[in-house]
Amino acid sequence: MAATQMDYYETLGVSRDADGATLKSAYRKLAMKWHPDRNPGDAEAEARFKACNEAYECLKDPQKRAAYDRFGHDAFTQGMNGGGGGGFGQGQGDFGDIGDIFETIFGSAFGGGGMGGHRQQQRRGADLRYDMQVSLDEAFHGKSTEIEIEVSQGCETCDGTGAKPGTGERLCNLCHGQGSVRAKQGLFVVERPCPTCSGRGQVIEEPCRECRGEGRVDQPQNLKIDIPPGVDTGTRIRLAGKGEAGQRGAPAGDLYIFIHVKPHSLFEREGTTLATRVPISFTTAALGGTVDIPDLDGSTNTVEIPAGIQSGKQLRVRGAGMPVLQGRGRGDLVVEIKVETPTRLSRKQKDILTQFRDTETGDECPESRSFFAKLKDAFSA
Repeated sequence: MAATQMDYYETLGVSRDADGATLKSAYRKLAMKWHPDRNPGDAEAEARFKACNEAYECLKDPQKRAAYDRFGHDAFTQGMNGGGGGGFGQGQGDFGDIGDIFETIFGSAFGGGGMGGHRQQQRRGADLRYDMQVSLDEAFHGKSTEIEIEVSQGCETCDGTGAKPGTGERLCNLCHGQGSVRAKQGLFVVERPCPTCSGRGQVIEEPCRECRGEGRVDQPQNLKIDIPPGVDTGTRIRLAGKGEAGQRGAPAGDLYIFIHVKPHSLFEREGTTLATRVPISFTTAALGGTVDIPDLDGSTNTVEIPAGIQSGKQLRVRGAGMPVLQGRGRGDLVVEIKVETPTRLSRKQKDILTQFRDTETGDECPESRSFFAKLKDAFSA
């Protein structure tokens, strides 16, 4: 009687609903524990290491995992490959004939013109995201900086092939090099990528010990980032080929740097426009004057305050805003005026203001006069 294979989930010590990160973490711990280099001459440790590899190789692949969850270990045995077993097969018997008919009528969509007879191309590595915070001043001037990220890179031991040096690949026993298998669904035969070889048609004879057959290993990497002037929150900087390495020599993905501009104590930003609120005394508001506002380029913007200005009035300074990203020129600076009423007055100041109030005719504040006139009319009707 053949020995019963241990459940892949039990092998890794995870639940059946474990996500990818949990699977990877559990596998790494067990692989380090049972690695042959740490247990020289220990046959049991080597067997456990191979079992962990086998379990993780299956469960980390969504297609293989789905097949395993449905059929168990039978999904990858000869019983699932024969015509009488049902499930995944090469389309023998009556169902094979139906599959041939679909191939003739629909071509590559269902038959040998698609995956059947053609191995699936190796998948490109995943794109990665890195979030970077910069100050408004750094967004104005731009800057060059370095970041350190841990990212999978091509394994140097096996040159990214995933195979132990001196070994190679062989035809997949499940799909016999076709890269695809067929599954019966009612009266139809549906062709899918082979769950054993992931559609490649070949499997590694002996995995590289360094990368465990992945062809890539996680390593820290230092990258120089050039941030151009004018970046804003949401700006993406793409570093081609700096993402996750592809499996077994496939091209690497890209790394995207997402910019987040930190709030500034003086300015608020809307695209290339900078806005600030400036409090002025009521005498400056009445008589007019100037205010100096620092510019992010190190200079000073002198803003003219017209006499009689009211709170909430906005003054625009052309070309004093943020630089145009990858372009020329700058946006504008919008200055919102806030008239501040004095809270601490000397006796002399109070006397002066009292004298001024005694001379008021109502023409000095037309909005106030108009409001009270409307109020009077409304309640006298």
